[in-house]
Amino acid sequence: MPMHSIILRSISRIQVDRFAGDLARTDGCDMLLSADGYPAQTASVIGVRPVDELVFTNTTAPETVKTFCFGSPGPALGFVSYEYGMGLRNVSSSKSHDFPLGHLKKYAAVITYQDNRAEIVSPDTHLAEALADRLSRTPNAHSAHAVIGLPGTAPELSLDQTAYEAGVGETLERILSGHTYQLNLSTRFSWHCPDLDALGLFLSLKQRHPAPFYAWITSGPKRVLSTSPERFLRVQEGRVLSQPIKGTCRLGKDRLMAEERLTGSAKESAELSMIVDLVRNDISANCEYGSVRVEHHKSVFAVDGLLQMYSDVCGVLRSDRDCLDLFFDAFPGGSITGCPKKRSMEIIEELEPHTRGVYCGSVVCIRDERNMDSSIAIRTAVHDTDTGVLESYAGSGIVVDSNPAREYQETLAKAAKFLALGES
Repeated sequence: MPMHSIILRSISRIQVDRFAGDLARTDGCDMLLSADGYPAQTASVIGVRPVDELVFTNTTAPETVKTFCFGSPGPALGFVSYEYGMGLRNVSSSKSHDFPLGHLKKYAAVITYQDNRAEIVSPDTHLAEALADRLSRTPNAHSAHAVIGLPGTAPELSLDQTAYEAGVGETLERILSGHTYQLNLSTRFSWHCPDLDALGLFLSLKQRHPAPFYAWITSGPKRVLSTSPERFLRVQEGRVLSQPIKGTCRLGKDRLMAEERLTGSAKESAELSMIVDLVRNDISANCEYGSVRVEHHKSVFAVDGLLQMYSDVCGVLRSDRDCLDLFFDAFPGGSITGCPKKRSMEIIEELEPHTRGVYCGSVVCIRDERNMDSSIAIRTAVHDTDTGVLESYAGSGIVVDSNPAREYQETLAKAAKFLALGES
């Protein structure tokens, strides 16, 4: 079926974000919204009116995902959960979970925005024209989001301070015993808020705390609100880029001093270097020999009131591989497992009482065999419209010289924008 394309120029990001929010209210849509000025800045993508979907189960193989994504025109947008990665790595679990292992969709129309240019693509000419008219008439100003049903109480934690610090202590024992040399330990925050306006919360967070990988995805009764700053894997005409984040400190009043403290920390530098080495290994099998390299090692950017350290791991996709070969061979991302990956995931399964679901999985937009972008789904929450429960998560990377109390405080810093809900 031929596609109809309309291009609109001189469109602002504020217009696109507001248009996406209005569209989600009236028509329902899924969206990946980026922000300017970040190393992981990407194209914003809005999927309108799903026409096909793939909900992952225990029997969904990567080849099935390829058939869905590449078998018909148009991008596929959605998420892949952390537990699907456990299956890929043969890490068993006895925990029950009701979260989909993955959910990808294709749409009647897709709007892509980058560099003040919006493109609307659809086989339905009338739908494309209606969307173009609506976007062009969207005001270039933020709309106010008075979020209804915010939780006004402290959340329940799957690992409170005592339990989390004990988990860090146990992780340190595993490190000293040679089972792992870095591990990402997380906790889950839960609120009961059946009247929550989850979309309003998502849009309000996007205005107040921008980041490059904001995603709103509906999956049955689940509403995914991802506010991630971290890229997992991008493939752009076969050029591969991963941008693992490791190393965190509060921004404070003196940014230069904070950057020097972060980049000069042996502990934070070791965290990043270990994961960069793991990512290099993860992508090498699907990249041209000799093409994998590390650039901008120990670079720093600010997000959520924190300074984050990252590196660019680059390569060139082999001609006999596609972006999903690369994705599934590297999934889940090393920055949220630890290394070695499988053994760290087995220890995580022992130490964390919760399942992760979309958290530490990935939000992904797959365009074709050699074009894709994806996040590490951190700073992510899920609202269940059936139970009324809002869950968000945070974690930290544990290495041999980690301090349990400081690691717990790091999780609180990363969860701050969710923990502030209802305080004002």
